[in-house]
Amino acid sequence: MDPTFGEITQDNRTEWVRLRTLTYVRIVALSGQIAALVVGQLAFGLRFDTGLVALVVGAAGVSILLSLFLYPPAKRLSDTEASLTFLFDIAQLSLLLYLTGGITNPFALLVMAPVAVAAMALRSRSTLLLSIVAIALITLVSVSYRPLRFADGTVLDVAPILTFGHWAAIVIGIAFQAFYAQRVAAEANSMADALLAAQMALSREQKLTDLGGVVAATAHELGTPLATIKLVSAELAEELADRPDLVEDARLLVQEADRCRTILHSMGRSGKDDTMMRRAPLEAVLQEAADPHLDRGKQVHFLLKPGDASNDPQPLIQRRPELIHGLRNLVQNAVDFAASEVWVDASWTAQTLRIRIVDDGPGFSPQVLGSIGEPFIGRGRDPNRPKRRPGYAGMGLGMFIAKTLLERTGARLEFLNCDGPIKTLPGSPVLHGAMVDLTWPLARIAVDRGQALAQNLPVEG
Repeated sequence: MDPTFGEITQDNRTEWVRLRTLTYVRIVALSGQIAALVVGQLAFGLRFDTGLVALVVGAAGVSILLSLFLYPPAKRLSDTEASLTFLFDIAQLSLLLYLTGGITNPFALLVMAPVAVAAMALRSRSTLLLSIVAIALITLVSVSYRPLRFADGTVLDVAPILTFGHWAAIVIGIAFQAFYAQRVAAEANSMADALLAAQMALSREQKLTDLGGVVAATAHELGTPLATIKLVSAELAEELADRPDLVEDARLLVQEADRCRTILHSMGRSGKDDTMMRRAPLEAVLQEAADPHLDRGKQVHFLLKPGDASNDPQPLIQRRPELIHGLRNLVQNAVDFAASEVWVDASWTAQTLRIRIVDDGPGFSPQVLGSIGEPFIGRGRDPNRPKRRPGYAGMGLGMFIAKTLLERTGARLEFLNCDGPIKTLPGSPVLHGAMVDLTWPLARIAVDRGQALAQNLPVEG
């Protein structure tokens, strides 16, 4: 688990089911049960043990009232609490079926509803348990039940083959709906987690950018007071030359003032938020994105050239946090897996900007090549990953975040493996490593060089 994004995992989902929402669904289900019983008795003359049926329905009604009045509206159920609620509903419905014809009752298929809802909200283990209980109970009421009778006492009889078919259809429906709903919910939850991680990454990058502006302004504003302190301290040191007990203190003030200016100068270089810096040449943006990974023992080469016969200068592009963070993630991945070299190859035409990030490593694993850019794909799909990247247990979030952020800037990404000489690189090296190909419409990312700059805001003291 990457600590950068906290506990963002598919297994860390508790108290996602809101009790009030589940209660409203149960009210609708109970209303349907009552309506079916009333219509069956009054309109079709069906006879059953009204007292026991009313007791079973009343038990469900009491549980609903208790959930409405004993718990606050914002109460959310844990996985165990929700499982017990669904288990109660399955048992109540099964008992009601036992009293009203068992498997011959056409409403027996409603036992699939709690399982399907549980599959979308609960963990796989809880869903499996509820599915097994539902299948066991529906099997029990298929062989032991109180038959329905008409007003004249005639038993509602169904052919054995239809009874078996009805049972088989319900069992298959429970299994299918549980698996289908679980898979759809897992995909949706994975995407929600990954989008949250992407938002956190972008927010962090934006905060760093904003902090850089504050640091730059601070460095600028404190420059003059520090220069004054240094000048006064130097003069005091000269005047106190005959006072050894005081001259050292004055010299210390001079040294500390110089140290403060050095610190603020370095901080100001790392984060100047001038309007001019919201745009930058392509090479500067690429250098900034790759900077944290340039001293990790791998050579990173930057190649920039026009993509056609023209001699157009490199474009001036928007220096956006999502662009820098996305490119940084891709460069990090290339450096992590490269044997010794990484190439960042950029070319442009009047309409498009293309950046290719290539490494001389083993390339993307065939098991994940078709799924790169999706979240949570790293675990268990590549048995050779620990050998190539010891101590790394990725979940695909880095690539997903990079892809999501870069697509927001208008990029189209393609992940592939090199296979032979790469003629666009110096010396046409023969590579089998990974390649990420990014393409932008130039109008989406470039800044018109003739466009007027916005006015810088003054720093208020």
